[in-house]
This record gives sequence, structure tokens and C-alpha cells, in this order.
Amino acid sequence: MQKIKKLNPDDFEQECTTVWSFARRGKWATHNSKYRGNWAPEVVRNLIIRYSNEDDYLLDPMIGGGTTAIECKLLNRNLLALDINPNAIELTKKALEFECEYNPHIKLDINDSRSLKMLNDESIDFILNHPPYVDIIKYSEKQIQEDLSNIHDLDEFCDEIEKVAEEFYRVLKKDKYCAILIGDTRRNKMYQPLAFKVMQRFLKVGFELKEDIIKHQHNCRATGFWVRKSKEANFLLIMHEHLFVFKK
Repeated sequence: MQKIKKLNPDDFEQECTTVWSFARRGKWATHNSKYRGNWAPEVVRNLIIRYSNEDDYLLDPMIGGGTTAIECKLLNRNLLALDINPNAIELTKKALEFECEYNPHIKLDINDSRSLKMLNDESIDFILNHPPYVDIIKYSEKQIQEDLSNIHDLDEFCDEIEKVAEEFYRVLKKDKYCAILIGDTRRNKMYQPLAFKVMQRFLKVGFELKEDIIKHQHNCRATGFWVRKSKEANFLLIMHEHLFVFKK
């Protein structure tokens, strides 16, 4: 276990509006931005503080680079952290190798989020999920065929996300919350509202929409090449994501 000098962010303030913007990603504890597409620790910290309590049991079924696991350890939340990619599990294990005042139960395992057989009905207090945005970033190329980031077709992707949503609804306790961060894309020069397509699948399985938060993407700065392309090809650069909070 390594000792970290800076375990928590400086001047953290809980977000209270439906627009979240973090110009500089937090680098406290073992957080880093090397894992492509991982969400900012400020997002996760805000969600955990607002929608859960200490000693609650949380679920992140696509743990990625381990952001949720780090914040759960710092904020004393128990966590089941899953991912279909073994590399993500190993990265998360390493990210948790630091000392802090809390020692919550954090379990890591390789698993497909479309099947959460290890969990009983209504056993989870809060779910956090940052899925791939179809195949914009391929996390396992083709060696893991079941990886959702290998799906190119938007409707097929949403069909599989609906299976994930059904499992979320089953394992989440009544009156508890599920948060999902998802962005949009373009196909054939036309805007594709992937986030709203995914939102509809969550509503279809029974969730209610508590919040729709717009998150500003600062890592997609409109400079140089893409500014020229935007003007030449007459399209706007996508600089936001949707952070949906659903209630069961």
C-alpha cells in the first residue's frame, strides 16, 4: 500500500445545477486520465455524495480505469466493481493500492453487465455506469466479442444496453437511483442522439428520469484541425454528454 499525500480534492463543492463543467480533472489519490474515456472523479464524487450514504453497497458494472472504486474507498462506500475486460480489473486493483482512513468492502470481478447473476433482486443501493459510446473507443478490439464497445450499429447497441438496464432495475432497491453518463455521435455527417436512445431504453424497463445533467467535455477542445474541419464540412463539434439519473 502506498501513502498518498493528497487524498481529497481542494475546494470541492457539490454541484447543484443541471450543467456540470470541470475544466481541470482532479488528480487526487490515484486518479489519472490515462484510461481512454474514463469519467472525471468530480462526476463520480458528486454522484456518490448526493445519491448514497456511507456503508451503502454500490455497483459499477463497467469499472474501466477504476475511478468509481477509488472514490468509494475515499468516501466509505462498499462496491461491486465489474468489467468484461480483465485489463480494467487489473488497472482498478492497482488504483486501489493506497492507504486512507476507510476500508470499505470493494470486490472486483470479470463479468458481462448484461447478466448480474451474483446479485439478488433489490440488493444494491446505488448504481453508477459509464458505458462505451458504441465503438467510438474500442476497449478490447475483437478479442472479447461480447464487449459492447465492439458494436457499431446504434440500434444493436441500444438493444444490448436494454439488457443491461433490465438487470440494473432488477438489482436496485426500490426508491434508489441509477446514474449513467452517455454521449452522442455522428453517422454519415448527421447527428445521432445516442444518449436519448439509451435513455428511452431505461424508461422502457421501468425507470423514471430524475435528472438530465449536461456535462461539458473539456477534453475535446475545439482547436486546430477540428476547427477547420467544422467550418469546411459544416458541422458542429460535440462538446457535451448527458448524465442521466434514474429512479426505481
